[in-house]
Amino acid sequence: MTARVECVVTTGVVAGPDADTTPMENNVWIIGDDEQAMVVDAAHEPDVIATTLGDRRVVAIACTHAHNGHVDAAVALSDRTGAPIMLHPDDLELWRRSFPSRVPDEELVDGRVIDVAGTALTVRHTPGHTPGSVSLYDPALRRVFTGDMLLSRGPGTIGPEDSDFQAMIQSIRERLVTLPPETVVCPGHGDVTTVGEVGERVEDWLRRIA
Repeated sequence: MTARVECVVTTGVVAGPDADTTPMENNVWIIGDDEQAMVVDAAHEPDVIATTLGDRRVVAIACTHAHNGHVDAAVALSDRTGAPIMLHPDDLELWRRSFPSRVPDEELVDGRVIDVAGTALTVRHTPGHTPGSVSLYDPALRRVFTGDMLLSRGPGTIGPEDSDFQAMIQSIRERLVTLPPETVVCPGHGDVTTVGEVGERVEDWLRRIA
């Protein structure tokens, strides 16, 4: 059976650095078939995600980065499905802000391959939005899952802490927009785009802020 990609949009409230709260919609990506699946960025609503998964075996809960709004459902979903939580080690400090007594189960190190439903996603360490931000690339599905590194409008946000603007631009230029132009970009928020389309927006964005 051929692997497919599903998107579940979940809604939650994210606490800011000054204890203010912001409502947010997130894309939760599910890659798999009728028998097994993996989840990219378990955000906000574990019951909604679990309903979409049904009785499939969940092989992994992969976190593109550890900002609360992208991981706040990860532990509940892991407890419910038995799936390991995966995170790049450079985001462990961020993770501890949300879950001080629970650590991720496995590391999403650069070059690691995650197999699910006959397809394979390769981890690309793409620091910038956070130190441990990663993107997950599957050439067979022609998809790259970018979290908050690359959105349909161009580069993701740069926060007051944890972010590194120069590292982000380097990651996008060297590790994302160099992928085949037909590759579909599946971001953490908003619409999908392609590498070819968003690459042009990135360069235009850089010219305007230079």
